[in-house]
Amino acid sequence: MLTLRHHDGTPFRDLNHNGTMEPYEDPRLPVEERAEDLVSRMTLAEKAALMCHGRMFAGNARPALPGATVPSGVELITERGLTTFAMMAVPDARTMAEWNNHVQDLAAAERLGIPVTLSSDPRHGFTANPATAHIGGGFSAGPEPIGLAATDDPALVEEYAALIGRELRAVGIRVALHPMADLATEPRWARISGTFGEDADRACRMIAAYIRGLQGERIGPDSIACMTKHFPGGGPQAHGEDSHFAAGRRLVYPGGAFEHHLRPFEAAFEAGTAQIMPAYAIPSGTGLSEVGANFNRDVITGLLRGRYGFDGVVCTDFNAITGNVIPGITTLPPRHWGVEELSVAEQVVLTLDAGADQLGGETDPALILTAVRSGAVSEARIDESARRILRDKFRLGLFDDPYVDPDAATDRVGAPAGVELGRRVQQRSLVHLAGQPVVGQRLYTEGIDPAVAARYGTVVERAEDADAAIVRIAAPYDKREGFMEQFFHSGSLEFPQEDSERLRSLAATVPTCFAVHLDRPAVLTPLADHAALLIGEFGADDDLVLDAALGKAAIPGSLPFDLPSSMAAVEAAREDVPFDTHAPLFRCGHPTAR
Repeated sequence: MLTLRHHDGTPFRDLNHNGTMEPYEDPRLPVEERAEDLVSRMTLAEKAALMCHGRMFAGNARPALPGATVPSGVELITERGLTTFAMMAVPDARTMAEWNNHVQDLAAAERLGIPVTLSSDPRHGFTANPATAHIGGGFSAGPEPIGLAATDDPALVEEYAALIGRELRAVGIRVALHPMADLATEPRWARISGTFGEDADRACRMIAAYIRGLQGERIGPDSIACMTKHFPGGGPQAHGEDSHFAAGRRLVYPGGAFEHHLRPFEAAFEAGTAQIMPAYAIPSGTGLSEVGANFNRDVITGLLRGRYGFDGVVCTDFNAITGNVIPGITTLPPRHWGVEELSVAEQVVLTLDAGADQLGGETDPALILTAVRSGAVSEARIDESARRILRDKFRLGLFDDPYVDPDAATDRVGAPAGVELGRRVQQRSLVHLAGQPVVGQRLYTEGIDPAVAARYGTVVERAEDADAAIVRIAAPYDKREGFMEQFFHSGSLEFPQEDSERLRSLAATVPTCFAVHLDRPAVLTPLADHAALLIGEFGADDDLVLDAALGKAAIPGSLPFDLPSSMAAVEAAREDVPFDTHAPLFRCGHPTAR
């Protein structure tokens, strides 16, 4: 992209290739003025493309399914005019940075030169789920968001979120499809690891700190814009089923706690979150329209825009309308809960009438063009969304410089200082549930890299030959059929009887530390009285777990939710009410909770 100078010496990017500094190209003008000028120059087709928030891989591959071809990122920019994409797999920092620069060159060659905005689900933790979070790419790993909550340290969370922001910015990712402001009031829900827990007060502190760390005090060229989700609160899923699937199509409020679930969003608004993503599910029995939040005018225009005065970008959760294709694997149905009987065209009209600005996961601008050309949606309504979307591109500085330095990205992502900060947060998130550290030179381990364990003693193959055992285990869940279902840990929180018996037998053979990965609030009743030491973890390196197990480091975290004593207590509890399971084994805030 050629940078020119205005006659007064002001440098500008000649985005529309006419040699003149137009108002939208003028870096000295206010954002609102630049956005208004650009909207006035755009065709309806260009505005419709702006409202599609697609997906992209770092590369030009065109994977295909029988009868369906998935367009490459290049096609989506040069043929369909899209300029907003959620990044999927990121192989490494240099490749991602170079890809950002490539797609920015492609966008700069288009008629108006509107820069690309790249977004991402979380990729700094330990969860690999193609629908919710990614690993890989060399980013500095910390615990899952629920582990950030376990630190209960807003200053540390803000510091770590700022690191996340620096690393994302280095590779060209400028919108975070996080944080989740959902409250973990339903222990069976598969998304709890992405939340900040069950306690609304703690969640509010964490949300505010996280947004400040990513965005700064105000959105600018050094910011990552946060898309806080899933409004009006995706935690109270009926029976804990996830809303990616039909069984989780409803949010329920048997305890009448709808307003309680709005509190973390209120903290996000106060912190200045740039964008909002609504929930897939239907907010049932609330007096609001009985359709999914993505299609719900009462939720978006009435509650979000009206009551809270939110004027930022609202992007629907992904593929609520058309579903999506996972190349070479499967086709996933749409999550159009409550409007299944409507045509795609009718669903698009309903979404736009509800107040959404972008269609998450959709890559066909004709969806929006058809709605306008039919007369069901006015172009003035499209202009409202275009202004909001462009405003964030301007605020993030993308019109003035969307490029990144691949060498700097390589140096910054996964740098020693960042890795060490991530590990410090991991260690701070470990929770001491019960017991005392184990001791010994001969160690039996499960779920731990033997090479790491060998640094702490002699690793033996049989528990009978050990002085101590350290066993990492996942919280239990029901394995379900279906490609996507396998990534969502749902169903029972109790260990199968044979697993409980085996673990108790192990603990009877040798003093045993159980470190349980609490992506959900597991029922640990069968283990609590048998473990020499019981630790809760939310994503931590093996050596940090070993340090804690062997008494070489403190275990300073506190539980961000109750741990129930039985599944019967979970099933009897109300999905929307916090701390509603009878006689929990460990309380939120443990070990200091009273």
